[in-house]
Amino acid sequence: MDKSVATGSALPFLPFARPTIDETMIEAISDTVRSLQLTSGPQVLAFERALSDYHGGRPVRVLTSATAGLELALVACGIGAGDEVILPSQTFFACANAIARTGATPVFVDVDLHTRNMSLAAAEAAITPRTKALMPTHFAGLPLPMDALYDLARHHQLRVIEDAALAIGTRWQGQRIGSFGDIVSFSFHPNKNMTTIEGGALVFSNPVEAAHVERLRFHGIRRLPDGTRDVEAGGAKYNMPDVHARLGLLQLARLDEFNARRHLLVARYFERLGHLPTDVLPPRGDEGHSWNMFAPLLPLQRLGRTRKHVMDELAARGIGSGISYEAIHLTSAYRHLAGGEGAFPNSERIARETLTLPLFPLMRLDQVDRVCDALLEILAA
Repeated sequence: MDKSVATGSALPFLPFARPTIDETMIEAISDTVRSLQLTSGPQVLAFERALSDYHGGRPVRVLTSATAGLELALVACGIGAGDEVILPSQTFFACANAIARTGATPVFVDVDLHTRNMSLAAAEAAITPRTKALMPTHFAGLPLPMDALYDLARHHQLRVIEDAALAIGTRWQGQRIGSFGDIVSFSFHPNKNMTTIEGGALVFSNPVEAAHVERLRFHGIRRLPDGTRDVEAGGAKYNMPDVHARLGLLQLARLDEFNARRHLLVARYFERLGHLPTDVLPPRGDEGHSWNMFAPLLPLQRLGRTRKHVMDELAARGIGSGISYEAIHLTSAYRHLAGGEGAFPNSERIARETLTLPLFPLMRLDQVDRVCDALLEILAA
């Protein structure tokens, strides 16, 4: 059934995210399938070279997902049982899960209420002798203060694994995230700024660690001079297929165009919603923000209604929305690590009030107006 019929809206359903895949990309995928080179091959190598060029020539390895990337980055850093990794509570569950799967302990800290990024003061206060790494998230594509982040890491001799799932194309003081720093993880899920259907990538500062992850992503296999194989360390099956990499090559070629379009759409959101309180709207950032999401906070106390009510009202008007994100420290798996509710008030408020509105490059300005008209009508009611 057409979603516009199901919701009672006369207009087509507007999702909160949608990938940009054109006929050229579909044909390129078809050509790759016809070549019968389906698993990792020349397209993966070409995609890794292109990503490396985009990030200043640094070593890149592509994977089946950004989650796989986070896990292998931790392994490459030698992090495991008995170690601690500090991360924000206001991020996607994959970050905590990757840490836990290595046997290390996720240590949650609060975030800045406005930027939604990890509080570096809270991170420093959480450092113990067992702390081995920081795993910050560039929330919605807005970068952390990178100088301060790496000053903190150097001072305490910590590794940094940047969760840049939402931030490919983001710049900090003119430099692309991933073109500097320690290890950076990107996501190519369909709701990210570019997609390979599913997939991710790690960008390294150390080519030795890149080579180590290359083996780990395919069972830990190393080929010997006589053509036989050896396994030096137990690996996994995280290698990207050529079909995905072919799409990634064409997506990367248009990434800056996609991000520029996101900036234009976000400018209209701010034009229409700029009168709302500053604790409701996300920070504008600057031209370096890649704007994966536009996620204001709902003034629920003033509204006297629930987020679910607002989301249902939007859906009744044919508009999709999402939640980005729940507070990880309140999930069943991790509640015992942080003391439950009240531990991180900013993360908890964001988790209660956040609402992800539609934002994707194929979206039109009149569709932004449609979302804003509906949201303002709901808030006014």
